[in-house]
Amino acid sequence: MKRRNFLATTGAAIAGSVIANPAFAINTSKSKKRLALIGTGYRGTMFWGKSIIARYKDLVEFVALCDINIGRLETAKKYLGINCSVFTDFDEMVATAKPDMIIITTVDSTHHEFIIKGLEYGLEVVTEKPLTTDEDSCQAILDAEKRTGNKVIVGFNYRYGPHPTKIKELLTLNTVGKITSVDFHWYLNTYHGASYFRRWNGEKDKSGTLLVHKSTHHFDLINWLLDSDPVEVFAYGSLEHYGRNNSFRGSNCRNCAYVSKCKFYWDINEDPVAVDLYAKNEKYDGYIRDNCLWREEIDIYDKMAVQIKYANNVQVSYSLTTYSPYEGWRMALNGTDGRIDSWKDIPWRTQEQINQGNLHDQEMKQGEKDLEDQYDEVMVMKNWEGYQQYKITKAGGGHGGGDERLLDKIFLDPNAADPFKHSAGSRDGAMSILIGIAARKSIEEKRPVRIDELTDIKPHPTRGV
Repeated sequence: MKRRNFLATTGAAIAGSVIANPAFAINTSKSKKRLALIGTGYRGTMFWGKSIIARYKDLVEFVALCDINIGRLETAKKYLGINCSVFTDFDEMVATAKPDMIIITTVDSTHHEFIIKGLEYGLEVVTEKPLTTDEDSCQAILDAEKRTGNKVIVGFNYRYGPHPTKIKELLTLNTVGKITSVDFHWYLNTYHGASYFRRWNGEKDKSGTLLVHKSTHHFDLINWLLDSDPVEVFAYGSLEHYGRNNSFRGSNCRNCAYVSKCKFYWDINEDPVAVDLYAKNEKYDGYIRDNCLWREEIDIYDKMAVQIKYANNVQVSYSLTTYSPYEGWRMALNGTDGRIDSWKDIPWRTQEQINQGNLHDQEMKQGEKDLEDQYDEVMVMKNWEGYQQYKITKAGGGHGGGDERLLDKIFLDPNAADPFKHSAGSRDGAMSILIGIAARKSIEEKRPVRIDELTDIKPHPTRGV
């Protein structure tokens, strides 16, 4: 039985007990919203867990943690400073803890399982990106939404940052006319980029490749900025740096004979949280957090180039590099009347010295104040005219200030005005991953792939129409 059919069958079995929830709304009652965290890794525990408790403890409470690793469950419970039940079985958790909302932060390839069950149980469902990792699972989620009338919120945080929002504002104002093409290039450095290949993300059956796990952020940004749907994708990709592309490899960094020889050696003991969440709990599920990034099992791409055609006839050129000396991105949007250029963390364009070794950790810190003395830039140059520079104060908090703004939208005021359409649902999540899935299929089959080959979603020139 195909996975899609299996999910449809199991979903129908649960459907009899469903009581459809209304749209997410502000909690105006005295009772707190009951939350369950599904997946207690670093992102789940330290962002979705700790940040929510710190910011909204008067509005919500965690009534359950759920994970396959009992040791990590207890560790996460300790880090969060809460006294709630822990579960290794999702259905038992729902029946016993009775949450109102589930937050899914498990391995990417399992997201759909919990999304669908959550919808069928009538729960509010929030999921980390990506929505899922293949087209059948994506369709199963869309079918479950239709069947139950319940909705999914996808945690696309980059949309919410002040920097991307300024670009969106300029596009909404038609500043450079109709957009005709986009160049978007993302660079992961030899610290952050390498980390994906140590983790489970380096295996296609778990992450769907970085075209799904990582690029889902970037494809969503493009979809949101252009306010249109992708129709066709062609891509190249290969594994030329990590994985089998090395003369030596060890079991993992802690037990490696090549420590002095390997430039990518990572000492997990310098990260106490990683030690507590992962190293101390390996015995329960066998997951090695400081795995060798030269291991033979790695089967994702480490360089990728993607061409995307949109329903409004915009053409996009995108690339992702995973072993750049610096981390950052560049974007250019070409219009009929001019061009918008912007960038992030390009070393010679910033006002401060960048330490590449801890750049990602610094940018993921939650609860940080805006950096009033630093700014991001957006340049607008109209045809036959000079350029205009926009300076946007650098936002504190994770993902360029997007993390905290996303949480405020979900937990503080879900019904607040949303003029730039920051909120993302299942269709947004689907259109983002379908670009990555189509790109992966294009690389494997050496052909252009149409988006409408993959699910029953029909692309539209204008999103939501």
